[in-house]
Amino acid sequence: MDYQTIRLEISDGLAILTLNRPEKMNALNTQMRAEITFAMNEAAQTARAIVMTGEGAAFCTGQDLGDAGGGGVPDMERTLRDEYTPMLEAIFDCKVPTIAAVNGPAAGAGASLALATDVVIAAESAYFLQAFTRIGLMPDAGGTWFLPRQMGLAKAMGAALFADKISARQASDWGMIWEAVADDAFDAHWRARAQVLAQGPTAAYGAVKQALRASSGNSLPDQLTLEAHLQGKCGQSRDFREGVVAFMEKRPAKFEGR
Repeated sequence: MDYQTIRLEISDGLAILTLNRPEKMNALNTQMRAEITFAMNEAAQTARAIVMTGEGAAFCTGQDLGDAGGGGVPDMERTLRDEYTPMLEAIFDCKVPTIAAVNGPAAGAGASLALATDVVIAAESAYFLQAFTRIGLMPDAGGTWFLPRQMGLAKAMGAALFADKISARQASDWGMIWEAVADDAFDAHWRARAQVLAQGPTAAYGAVKQALRASSGNSLPDQLTLEAHLQGKCGQSRDFREGVVAFMEKRPAKFEGR
């Protein structure tokens, strides 16, 4: 696909998907949503980890309200159902680990875009904002699902009602994201973190994602059964055998990942 609103680079098992509308603070329009969806599915076929980040000063400032086909028009239900849902599902259901490297503001649907990934790493100067009530709307694009699960109902309710900026450091302290990193170390840090995942045991990472996400809806016996099933599959993998041998030989493991 000839991408116009994003860039997709895949090298050494790592895919970097860069939102590339810096003149619009990487706001989401119809074309960008379609390109993100396609790129996520494309990258998952060959990459072992995927990073999403933004070009310029912002990560993503949410819906482009000037987009004639987007969520700024009356038919928001169709836009959310037909354009946002496939995009967010492509990120959330991705079979390889995903990271959001939040380099700047993540507002509205842009915050949901980040929270749909497995791990969020943010520059300390970045912030998260549920801006919806400022224009008479409620959080969407999965915001009402991600926020209470990430930061608890009380914090999620305040964030949604007051529409206050949440700094990267606050977001980290509240459990909303994985970590906040000093701006001067941010780029090198997320790249190093991403390489760890790109060189790791992809099948085991997939099992981790499946088990953790199922846990909130499972009883303990159900979760123990799921763990046993998934661990049984991991235990039969070449990566497990390599991991044990590498441990015994006191060397880094060389995982195949697929």
